[in-house]
Amino acid sequence: MSLAAIQIQKSFNNTQVLKQVSLHCEQGEIVGLLGVNGAGKSTLFKIIMGLVSADAGEVSITTNKGKMLGGIIEKPALYEYLNAAENLRAFGKIQGAPVSDAATTSYLERVGLDTKRSDRVKNYSMGMRQRLAIAIALLNDPPFLVLDEPFSGLDPMGVTRLRTLIMELARERGIGILVSSHLVDEMIRTCDRIYVINNGKIIREDTPRALVEKSTSYYLISGEHLERSKVLRDNGALIQGHTARVKEPPKGIENIIKDLAEEGTKVFSCVPETDIKKLLDVVDE
Repeated sequence: MSLAAIQIQKSFNNTQVLKQVSLHCEQGEIVGLLGVNGAGKSTLFKIIMGLVSADAGEVSITTNKGKMLGGIIEKPALYEYLNAAENLRAFGKIQGAPVSDAATTSYLERVGLDTKRSDRVKNYSMGMRQRLAIAIALLNDPPFLVLDEPFSGLDPMGVTRLRTLIMELARERGIGILVSSHLVDEMIRTCDRIYVINNGKIIREDTPRALVEKSTSYYLISGEHLERSKVLRDNGALIQGHTARVKEPPKGIENIIKDLAEEGTKVFSCVPETDIKKLLDVVDE
């Protein structure tokens, strides 16, 4: 089973917002659409979901399931005065999905929500709202999900929990997931493949590892007694406590890590400091 957008074009008021955009997602795969705000991500996802018509191109979904797609576009639309289970039942009736207590409990458990919580959704955090919206999107078990900017507005814990949920749905349940964001780090951690969109045009498709290499100038190294390291000083690192910010040298960050090990400096982690603007600049060159 697969989902594909093929040569999609769309204009609003004589402004072309999508320019022959194509992408595809297989079952069990997490595919990212990475771009700054206004790049065309939400418009493309609305077209894929059938909420907006394309001027040209087509959306193809090969599946034998009755419900082909579930999704969240922009902010989750929930009934604020109902609790989670009541929201599921309301949307389930609209979609003709099972709304028994057992079915409702199963969907809530699937997204990691407390099945015994009975207060209204208006009291929920953004992360809980996102998970409930995903549970609603999963009604009738579609093979594909479309998630538009799901990480926006979440605290670090909420981001981590949502990322874990997305990966579990793909790996354990075989759901193909299209996810959009402007957050490079989260897309790199979450996705199997990433499309980069800029000004309504796909300018790159690559693996997360390749995009890290293109979008990274600096690395954050954490460890013990970094202020004593000659290797870090020689590489012009900015050291603050247990963290050092170092510019990637021409010979690669791997060699700095190797040199640190050889001089006896204990390193806990080395994380790329990614920059979407640098990624777009590199692609445009």
